[in-house]
Amino acid sequence: MDLFHAVILGIVEGISEFLPISSTGHLILASKMLGIPPTEFVKSFEIAIQLGAILSVVVLYGKSLLVDLKILQRVVVAFIPTAVIGLVLYKLIKKFLLGNSMVVVWSLLIGGILLIVFELLHKEKGDAKEDLAKIPLKTAFLIGVFQAIAVVPGVSRSAATIVGGLMLGLKRRTIVEFSFLLAIPTMAAAAGLDLLKSSHSFTGAEMSALGVGFIVSFIVALFSIKFLMHYIKNNNFIPFGIYRIVVAVIFLFLGVKK
Repeated sequence: MDLFHAVILGIVEGISEFLPISSTGHLILASKMLGIPPTEFVKSFEIAIQLGAILSVVVLYGKSLLVDLKILQRVVVAFIPTAVIGLVLYKLIKKFLLGNSMVVVWSLLIGGILLIVFELLHKEKGDAKEDLAKIPLKTAFLIGVFQAIAVVPGVSRSAATIVGGLMLGLKRRTIVEFSFLLAIPTMAAAAGLDLLKSSHSFTGAEMSALGVGFIVSFIVALFSIKFLMHYIKNNNFIPFGIYRIVVAVIFLFLGVKK
C-alpha cells in the first residue's frame, strides 16, 4: 500500500462510515479494485482508519457525551453487546471475514433488499422517542445487539443500529444521532484492540499510510455526517438499499472471488 492508496481508502471510509452502506465492506472492495493484497497490515488499516471518521463525531457531537451523563450511560449500555461479541470473535473475524470479498458482496445484496423492504413497511409512530437522554436502557441495549450484527463485513454498523432503533420506536433523527455517538466507543475499541495486537509489526511506511488515511477520513467524514443529517429530514434509506444491490450485482457479474 502506498500513500495514493491511503488517500483513496481514506475518502472511501470518510464517505461510507456513517451511511447505511458498510464502510468496512467498501474498504475491502476498494482494496481489491486497487490491487492491494489483503495483508495483515491492510486488514488492520481497514479497522484503524475508522478512527479518523470517528474523530469527526467527537468534534461534532462529543459535547453531548461530556455534558449529559444520561446520554453517556445509554451509549455505554448499547456498546456492551458489541464489545463482548467483538472481543470473543476477534480472531475469527480478522482471519476469515475481513478481506473476504464474497462475504461483503452477499452482505451488501441481502442487506440492501432488507433495507428496502423495511423502509416500505416502516411507519414512524407519532409517539416515537426523540430525546436521546430518555431512551430506555433496555432499548439502548437492544440497539447494541443490532449493532453487533455488523461484525460481518458488508452488513453496515450504521444501517443495523438505525434500523434497530426505528423498529424499537425511535425517531429517525434520534437514532441517527445515537448511531453517531455509539460509533465512538465501538470503533475506538475495535481499532485500539487491533493496534495493540498488531502495530508493533508496522513499518515506517505503513505508519505513514495509516496517518494519511486517518486525516483524509476525518475531513471527508465531517461532510458526510452533515450530508446525512440534512438528507434524513425528507428522505428514507431506499436509495441506499438500491445502491447496495447495484454494487453487489456488479461485483457478482465481474466474478468476484475471495
